[in-house]
Amino acid sequence: MIFGSWVAVGILFASCAGPQGEQTNQVEQDAIYQATDLTDSVFTSGIEGPAVDREGNLYVVNYLRQGTIGIIRPDGTQELFVTLPDSSIGNGIRINREGNLFIADYTRHNVLVCDPISKTVSVFAHNNNMNQPNDLAIRTNGTLFASDPKWSAGTGQLWRVDTDGHMTLLADSLGTTNGIEVSPDEHTLYVAESAQRKIWAFDLNEAGDIANPRLFHEYEDFGLDGMRCDVLGNLYVCRYGKGVIDILDPSGVSLKEVPVKGKKTSNIAFGGPDGKTCYITLQDRGIVETFRAEHPGRSWQMLHSN
Repeated sequence: MIFGSWVAVGILFASCAGPQGEQTNQVEQDAIYQATDLTDSVFTSGIEGPAVDREGNLYVVNYLRQGTIGIIRPDGTQELFVTLPDSSIGNGIRINREGNLFIADYTRHNVLVCDPISKTVSVFAHNNNMNQPNDLAIRTNGTLFASDPKWSAGTGQLWRVDTDGHMTLLADSLGTTNGIEVSPDEHTLYVAESAQRKIWAFDLNEAGDIANPRLFHEYEDFGLDGMRCDVLGNLYVCRYGKGVIDILDPSGVSLKEVPVKGKKTSNIAFGGPDGKTCYITLQDRGIVETFRAEHPGRSWQMLHSN
């Protein structure tokens, strides 16, 4: 099946290019932050983990049924990409500069890795002390950070996963850790606590250790889920239950709330021809929605940098 894609958006912008710069800028300004559907309801209520590779392919977990990953190509075509082995169910996905997909497997206490060519899925990291690995963040060098909530207790852990698969527990007394992201300069790690409605910022050193925890932003209502940074360091936060993406500047001040059609926003990723297309997974709709942003995403820039 074929749905609207970022190709169409790129064509729209290209058709407006020319000497009338003001008109072009106005078209772009009018088009940003307007949510539209990218897919039909082809995902389960466990829809999560959007990640975009260097070629612009979008990967989303739980396509048609639990325990799968679907692929949506730049031309809008979609299909089942892979079925995860051993009753694994994916959540967050991140892609390194080599193109490998890393998947948080919350049922088997794993971080899985998938070769995009052979579609071979294997265990990259495993630890029985993990509660329920939820979301992932990635550095340019391939180091991963995993949130690990224990929903029944309202607590959570935070792990670092090195490029050889070695795992280090960075924190074990947090709230329900969920969304997680690295700043563009890779000196800050952001961690969201869903039940507590707080986002924490940690200093991040070259070795991948954290220090100096500080409250970055706190909400009075609704929940928090996935988060992604743009290249300026603005943090796009999925407000689960409210149906908006809240854009926080690097000091933690809310710049704008972007409304989407669904309410249960579970995660977000940047992609498109220029990195300015946001893809949002909606658990209440089983759909991927999309809108254009003003700036490219950090992860998109990472994959396209030399």
